[in-house]
This record gives sequence, C-alpha cells and structure tokens, in this order.
Amino acid sequence: MDEFAIGQTVQLTKLPPYVKTAETMPMLRPPSVLAVGEQGIVLDRKPGGYWAVRFSGGAYLLEGQYLSEL
Repeated sequence: MDEFAIGQTVQLTKLPPYVKTAETMPMLRPPSVLAVGEQGIVLDRKPGGYWAVRFSGGAYLLEGQYLSEL
C-alpha cells in the first residue's frame, strides 16, 4: 500500500473508472474531471486505502494505486 504524508505533493498516474469528491456529501464524477499527470496535495488519509487530494479543480478521494510521489 502506498503511504503519503499530509501536505505532500503527489501526481495522478492513471485514471480510475470514476472519482468521488472529498466533500461532506461526496458525489461521483466522471474521470474526465482529472488528467493523468495532474499534481495535487494530500489533504488526509481515509479508511480503505483512500487519500483525499486537492487538485486545481477540487478535492477528490483516490486510492493510493492511482497516485505517485513527486
């Protein structure tokens, strides 16, 4: 399992089938809201291997397998 530090900059390595927003009431979004290679900042670690990451277009919950360190 990938481990990241809060505040660390990460890069999206591949697109998941869908993305979930990291809001109080999460919503599913199509993967086209993000782009491979986009950089974001880790906000929080969530249960089940998910990470809350802030990208330029918003904050999303992503599994560690879709992220890499810079």
